[in-house]
Amino acid sequence: MKKPFKIPETITEQELRELIKKSKSKKHRLAFLLGFYQAMRVSEVVAIKPEDVNKETKLLHIRQAKGSKDRMSPIAPEIYSGLKHLPVGIGIRALQIAFKKLGKEVLNKDLHFHCLRHSGITHYLTKKKWSSLEVQRLAGHSRVSTTEIYAHINPVDLVDRMWEK
Repeated sequence: MKKPFKIPETITEQELRELIKKSKSKKHRLAFLLGFYQAMRVSEVVAIKPEDVNKETKLLHIRQAKGSKDRMSPIAPEIYSGLKHLPVGIGIRALQIAFKKLGKEVLNKDLHFHCLRHSGITHYLTKKKWSSLEVQRLAGHSRVSTTEIYAHINPVDLVDRMWEK
C-alpha cells in the first residue's frame, strides 16, 4: 500500500520574524530567511557562495540544485542587506537541527527546514499574489503542478477572500 503524501506544516511571515528574533546566529538567521524568501532547499542554502550573489543585478545564482539544475533567482529585499552573513561552512544537519530546536522553543511546533520553502512559496502565492508561473520560476520547479502542491491556503485567508468587497 502506498504511503500517503504528507505536506509539511507552514509558518507565516510573522512567525518567521519571531524565529529570527530569537536566533542568536547571524548565519542561521540568513539561512532561515533564504529558505523562506528565496524558497530555497537546505542543500541550496549551504552551497551559496559570495560569488553567487550579484547585488548589481539583484540576482542570486543557485548552482546545481535538485536535478543538477542551475537557476537565477531575484534577491528578496528582506535579505538583501544581510547577504554579508552567508551561511558558508555550516552543514545541512546543523541547520536542520538549529531550525527544529528554534521551532519548538519559539512556536512550540515540530518544524523542519523544508517548511521554510513551503511557507515561502505559499507566501508569494497568497500574500504577495504572484502568479503560479512566477513562483514556479523562483522555486525552480519544472512543472507548475509541482508549485501548486506547495500552495497551502489558510482557512482564515479563504474567509477574508470570501468577504472582501
